[in-house]
Parts: sequence; C-alpha cells; structure tokens
Amino acid sequence: MPHNLQCHLTRKKPNHLGSFSSQSFCPAAPDTFFLTADGGVFILSMASRLWASRAASYLRISTFQRGFATVHKDLKYADSHEWVKVNGTSATVGITDHAQDHLGDVVYVELPEVGATVTQGGSFGAVESVKATSDVNSPVSGKVIEVNEKLSDSPGLVNASPYENGWIIKVDVSNAEEVNSLMDSEQYSKFCEDEGAKH
Repeated sequence: MPHNLQCHLTRKKPNHLGSFSSQSFCPAAPDTFFLTADGGVFILSMASRLWASRAASYLRISTFQRGFATVHKDLKYADSHEWVKVNGTSATVGITDHAQDHLGDVVYVELPEVGATVTQGGSFGAVESVKATSDVNSPVSGKVIEVNEKLSDSPGLVNASPYENGWIIKVDVSNAEEVNSLMDSEQYSKFCEDEGAKH
C-alpha cells in the first residue's frame, strides 16, 4: 500500500459524551483516529477501519483521489482523444481513458452504420454524457466493418472499459500510412499533461 496517499475524508458523528468527534480515514495508516471535541483521541482497530471503508464504498464515497488516466503502449492516439489498434488492415477505434474521465458517466453512444466511410480526423459519431456531448473522430480512413452493438444497451462500457469492452467501431483501413501520423503512448501522455497545464 503506498504511503503517500492523503487522508481527506472527514465526517462528524456524536461520541459517547454527547459532543461531536472528527473521523479521518487514511489508506496508508494502520488505524482510524477520532479526535473528540475535548481534545481526546480514540483509535479504532484495523477491522473497524475496513468496515468503515467498505461502508463508504457502498455509499459511493471515494476515500482517495483518482490517479492519472491510463494509456496502453500497443495503441496509437489522436489529439482529439481517440485510440486505434491496428491489426493488419483492420483497426479498432474507441475513446481514451482520459476522454471518458473528462466526459463523466456516458449515457448514450451514437454509432455509424456498417459500411459507412470514415476519414482521418472526421467525425463518425458522438458520445453523450451527463456533462456534455462530444463528437468522436476517426484516427484512420476507411470503411466501417463492425460497430459495438453492446454500447446501445450499455453505454457505460465506455467508462468502465474504454480500451477493451468499450470499443466503438472497427474499420477496414484504406491508408495504413495514416497511422504514422498518430501519437504513441508516451507522446499522448505528454500531450495530455501539456493540455491539462493550459487549463
């Protein structure tokens, strides 16, 4: 367990004296501490801390901040935050972990028709979230040979598994050279860092 995690979830609850205590959870610490109104300190056991942590998880209360978005080394990336995995003349396309994280919970994915023509940098669909609607651009040119039908009933797959189950389309690539203009994982990570620094 990393020891540099910050303890930032604090709650108020009555103590046995009828006053209020401040409760802090720390993932890196062995115990949970209570600082009472009169300055006293109580220490709970590891078992109690685990129970409280599970209760917080059940209530969808995060006890830690989300880390940096992930990237996969075997993929190529567009500056509009789509990824592509090329296998021969077939390419699988989706949006990146960085993109879905910024969008928030995805509630609808607009899919193109099989057989539709896509061009590099051109929009072929859209992703709608609780925050906004964003166009999805194709990193490569070609013809759509398959769409992820599961997204019609489960658009949240884009959030839960952006690089695997949340893929959006598969394309028969018409110009393999276009892949060379895309970023690799290191370049894309640096691109996201630089983009974040501007905001």
